[in-house]
Amino acid sequence: MLKKDKKKVFVILDNIRSVHNVGAIFRTADACGVSKIFLVGYTPQPLDRFGRMRKDLSKSALGAEKNIEWEYYKEITELVDVLKKNGVEVVAIEQNKKSIDYKKFGLKKDTAFILGNEVDGVSKNILESVDKIIEIPMVGKKESLNVSVSAGIVLFRILNI
Repeated sequence: MLKKDKKKVFVILDNIRSVHNVGAIFRTADACGVSKIFLVGYTPQPLDRFGRMRKDLSKSALGAEKNIEWEYYKEITELVDVLKKNGVEVVAIEQNKKSIDYKKFGLKKDTAFILGNEVDGVSKNILESVDKIIEIPMVGKKESLNVSVSAGIVLFRILNI
């Protein structure tokens, strides 16, 4: 049962190229109780251009794309502006000199988490417009994690699931 004062959490997928990553994030978001997913740019959507369910996305989402509300935006700047005007804190998940450890971040109000492209990450102009930047510290030789893995780590930790 959800608490009445529970804060809404949104996920923004900005130019994610892999349909499998998008499906996996839908599944994780559903498991965590995310309110809505925003798909931006060329991020694959659950419906194809003819309005049919995408079998490739559904295969990795296991039907979660039917349980969680989603919306498409062509440009992320417009979406960030709309969210901020509605009092939503916008947080990028990205390695950056201004980022803080994700374990030190807590939800204080409705929050939207931005996950960027698998290669390029969250764009610099968006990093300059967000309220906070959080990152998952890396200790191995690899500098980053798969975007769907990052989504799972951050959402489960921050939402205390």
